[in-house]
Parts: sequence; structure tokens; C-alpha cells
Amino acid sequence: QLQLVESGGGLVQPGGSLRLSCSTSGRPLDNYGIGWFRQAPGKERERVSCINIRSGATNAADSVKGRFTIYRDDAKNTVYLQMNSLKPEDTAVYYCAAGYQCLRFDYFGQGIQVTVSS
Repeated sequence: QLQLVESGGGLVQPGGSLRLSCSTSGRPLDNYGIGWFRQAPGKERERVSCINIRSGATNAADSVKGRFTIYRDDAKNTVYLQMNSLKPEDTAVYYCAAGYQCLRFDYFGQGIQVTVSS
């Protein structure tokens, strides 16, 4: 069983930055994709970004391209989401997820709140 634990959320002003961490344990990540999703109140869950652990390939939603970067630290079994130029519409609960490459997701973390407000 793969465990995912998010950290790094909080309150930030518009234009600010946050870095989310997804710490993984329980299984090697060779065939996994690790992704970030978010869900704002009253809205559907949105896939934000994903990284294929084996190939290193990444993708991101149009709404965050150029502002958010996903990357990994293999030594720490951790995937990060660096979020810059944050906007109020980025406010949501962010979830780390894992699954086969970036094609499906079988495991989700508990979620962490990110609030962008002045």
C-alpha cells in the first residue's frame, strides 16, 4: 500500500508563492505517476499537474502553466509542487495522488488547504 502525505499549504497573499510537498512511503515509485489535484468549494476536482517518475515527463493544466512547477526528489521519495504568482482562484484543497504513470490514480492523500487572499 502506498501512503501519501501532503504538507506546505497555508495562507498566502496574491502574487505570493508556496511549495507543497507530497511525501510517499510503502512502495517503490518506479511505475508511478505522482500528480496534484485541487478542489475548490462548489467546483469539480481539477487535475493540476503530474510527473511520470520513470521518465520524468511532466504535464500541467493550462490554468497553472508558467506558474506551477512539479518536480521530485528521489532521495526523499517526495514530489513537490512549486506554486508562484498565486491568484485567489488558486484557493482550494490540494491533493497528492499516485497511480500508473499519469494515466490513472489509485491513491490519494488527505488533502491540504491553500488559501490565496489579501
